Amino acid sequence: MSDVQPDLLEELPAGDGLVTRRVALDIIEQILGRKKMLDDALVQNEAFNALVQRDRAFVRMLVATVLRRRGQLDDVIARALAKGEAPRPETLKWILYIGITQILFMDVADHAAVDTSVTLTAERGMEGKKGFVNAVLRRMTGEGQRWVADQDAAALNFPAWLYEQWMNGYGFVRAKDIALASLEEAALDFTIKDPDTKGDWSRKLAARFVPTGSLRRPAGGNITNLDGFAEGAWWVQDASAALPVRLFGDLNGKTVLDLCAAPGGKTAQLAANGAHVVALDRSASRMKQVTENLSRLGLEDKAELIIEDGSVWKPKQKFTHILLDAPCTATGTIRRHPDLLALKNEKDQAGLVSIQERLLKNAGDMLEDGGMLIYCTCSLQKAEGEQQIEKFLKDHPHFRRIPVRSEEIGGLETIINSEGDIRILPFHLKEEGGMDGFFISRLQKSAA
Repeated sequence: MSDVQPDLLEELPAGDGLVTRRVALDIIEQILGRKKMLDDALVQNEAFNALVQRDRAFVRMLVATVLRRRGQLDDVIARALAKGEAPRPETLKWILYIGITQILFMDVADHAAVDTSVTLTAERGMEGKKGFVNAVLRRMTGEGQRWVADQDAAALNFPAWLYEQWMNGYGFVRAKDIALASLEEAALDFTIKDPDTKGDWSRKLAARFVPTGSLRRPAGGNITNLDGFAEGAWWVQDASAALPVRLFGDLNGKTVLDLCAAPGGKTAQLAANGAHVVALDRSASRMKQVTENLSRLGLEDKAELIIEDGSVWKPKQKFTHILLDAPCTATGTIRRHPDLLALKNEKDQAGLVSIQERLLKNAGDMLEDGGMLIYCTCSLQKAEGEQQIEKFLKDHPHFRRIPVRSEEIGGLETIINSEGDIRILPFHLKEEGGMDGFFISRLQKSAA
């Protein structure tokens, strides 16, 4: 079983091989030990950034696969130890994760995985545990694949609270499909600044068309080296995330409030579609990223950036169009951010649901009569999507849904629910490479 393309991971030279595993262990320690997000851990790791591109790709894939398959890794370790004690300290367990992941889930030679893991054990001051690590990993080379074939990957790799919500919300079969799709590596999707040039960029980027209008190519490589990055011809944006803005229709000359705008993909999309954007977010550091993105795309003159809390901010005048991409558990993006499996918990969700309620209420207050509000989250949890909108409509009877029509989203009727909202699950467009989980509801305000 392999989570990666064989040609990506030809066996590395011995010296480089140990360096990459060292870096992977450092990053795993940052995420599992210090609760740092994967993207932050990668950006802040000097040794990782000093690697050549091919080795960076290897490290990221190794770490991401450990995070995705941690439940399965714990299970095979327990089988190997029978009734023995669990590996201690935590660093020893993380070294086993690294070795086992390469043996069972990646196209890496067994001897390279075993030897580098044993060496790492000694380097971390656990000379007396070298034999233990060697024995466990050797057992994996003989029995590991049989154990993996016997596992329930969906149930093992996802926190119980999360998987139970999926089963309650979608049923057992769909919950399992969601989980298995979330274990896959996501493709790379692009939104093109000038839609008339999509055909040209499809050829230049070696990307195919997704029915919803995005371009897609396999993940991997450094996006800054791709044609069109420096000139700002496109930006990376999952096909799901590109849909909310399209539901506004014609935006030429319109002013749109982008509430919770960072990191700016939808702000750019609004601006590229002819809108003047008031982009608001409470995080100054994240708004810096919005500024940088808009500058690269040549769209900085079409957006006004405001650093405020969107749940309490009061504008001088109301808006006819508001986009609320609310902060959420982001469980629909586990394919891209497997660290969420380790970092998010049920208490986080409860706090985010409360924030979403406040943002929705304030967005409704800021909308003109007759105006359009689009609410969306990249969460699979119905408490953050369907249930949030049901409560809002009950509490605000002067709002109504504007049901989404299939022709607005490339004919994908399967992602429109019975209420006319969009509910995307990671296995939608499976043959095309899947989509991030997303919920979108389009609302209109009438006179109170």
